[in-house]
Amino acid sequence: MYSNFLKNKNVIVTGSNKGIGKATLEEFAKNGANVFACTRTITNDFKKFTENLKKKHSVKIEIIKLDLADKSSISKCIEDIYKIEKNIDVLVNNAGMLFNSLFLMTPEKKLQEMFQINYFSQVNFTQIIAKGMIKNKSGSIIFVSSTSGINGDFGRFAYSSSKAAVISTVKTLSKELSSYKIRVNAVSPGLTETDLMISNTKKEIIENETKKISLKRIANTNEIADVITFLASDKSSYINGQNIIIDGGYL
Repeated sequence: MYSNFLKNKNVIVTGSNKGIGKATLEEFAKNGANVFACTRTITNDFKKFTENLKKKHSVKIEIIKLDLADKSSISKCIEDIYKIEKNIDVLVNNAGMLFNSLFLMTPEKKLQEMFQINYFSQVNFTQIIAKGMIKNKSGSIIFVSSTSGINGDFGRFAYSSSKAAVISTVKTLSKELSSYKIRVNAVSPGLTETDLMISNTKKEIIENETKKISLKRIANTNEIADVITFLASDKSSYINGQNIIIDGGYL
């Protein structure tokens, strides 16, 4: 039995083909939202996944190509969305990249690449969507940041810096857009069971960090998606400018 507290909401989720984005897409569909599933890679498996969601929950899901490293792709993605629906209620900026980098070993080019994907392209995307929300005088924007943006994790200089920038931006946007009844929040997951995290984190580090978590386990993607869904809905109507930490109680 699913609730319908997002029924008829039009939602954009970036990076929706795997990990947190895919779990968020599924959670939105369960709760009645129509979703623009933006992703860089469109596979037959993902097409089949979205078709099953559409049939099961009687919602609309449109797969839209988006590569945040390509400015023309961002413009084309938004153009494709607006051809179908001009009224967007929710934007989830989830897509991102991760690589390990010590400060002294990080070339400027790699730093620029990280910020382009994790920050500048997301800001550009949000600026355009926010203009539409301003006309409608409503909306919820959610950025997926990371506890790395707060803790400054060792060996993740570029990633931590880009995610810290996201958190700062959320604080500012929540003030600037509030008069238009647009809420802006972030979620900062800790260790979460995604391919991106596992492929960039040594097994012994995951084991050691898990010992520092009160719940003694890492998060699954559905647990992050649940919080994003709550922030997208009217059930969080008085939450604005917040960064919700989802780390299982880090000791």
